[in-house]
Amino acid sequence: MQSAPQTLVIIGTGGTIAGASGSATDNVGYKAGSLSVESLVRAVPALAARSLEAEQLAQLDSKDMDHATWARLAKRVREHLDRPEVRGVVITHGTDTLEETAYLLQRVLAPEKPVVLTAAMRPATAIQADGPQNLLDAVAVAESEGVRGVVAVVAGQVWSGLELRKTHSYRLDAFEAGPDAGPLAVVEEGVVRRFRDWPAGEALGAALLPEDASQWPWVEVLASHAGADARSLEAWRAGGLQGLVLACTGNGTVNQALEAPVRALKEAGVPVWRTTRCAQGRIVGASDESAAALSPWAARVELMLSLLQR
Repeated sequence: MQSAPQTLVIIGTGGTIAGASGSATDNVGYKAGSLSVESLVRAVPALAARSLEAEQLAQLDSKDMDHATWARLAKRVREHLDRPEVRGVVITHGTDTLEETAYLLQRVLAPEKPVVLTAAMRPATAIQADGPQNLLDAVAVAESEGVRGVVAVVAGQVWSGLELRKTHSYRLDAFEAGPDAGPLAVVEEGVVRRFRDWPAGEALGAALLPEDASQWPWVEVLASHAGADARSLEAWRAGGLQGLVLACTGNGTVNQALEAPVRALKEAGVPVWRTTRCAQGRIVGASDESAAALSPWAARVELMLSLLQR
């Protein structure tokens, strides 16, 4: 009888969880991605007895996450998941673009095994460093029976990679789920208590993502707001924009100054998707449901994936 896979792979990409500051009381003036993923694992004594492999894929401040790193990450995660001895993968990441990476990985991989992203709102050098507990909780989720799909574990809560949204700039519990959803589970003293089903879906395949960043389609997000000006949109169209996500006011409305250039984009064959800039809710009664329930950032990822499939 074949034994169950036991090894967890922890992939480091940088972020605040690997950040360092010159003062233990400085929670904002740190340098992200300063520490190795190996040092993060060593800082959690409870992980010493686990069967773990640590791998450094990147050392980024996640505000600088890029398409080439996304492609390498997705392909590397897929390679590890295909190893029979690997139970799951944990990824340490920055909080700024955590929701975008999580959404991308779920849509591309839709894994049967757990892929657990974790992060921190305080650097590793802080008095109130939250990274060690978040990493320990992420490992607990990856080891739990029945977990599948891409999820994020922060501040004791487990979020779907398809719903994750960063909604606070400073608090340790900086994440929520949208639209109008809650956590999938919580982690209590290393035990996972599940409320809803794990993420599922059809995998688009990591091979879809070009490793050459120049081969990714150019898709931008434009917010509608009071006093909107169409000049940036017109410049994008002249520059060869391939897709646009409108972060609309309220239930999908757009400032009248943007209506004509948006119409011109559509007539030129450029797909334009609408979502709401509101932190919660969806566009009710939308004629195109492609982005109605997505955040602008998830909608941008989804539109890029759609263009890559053409």
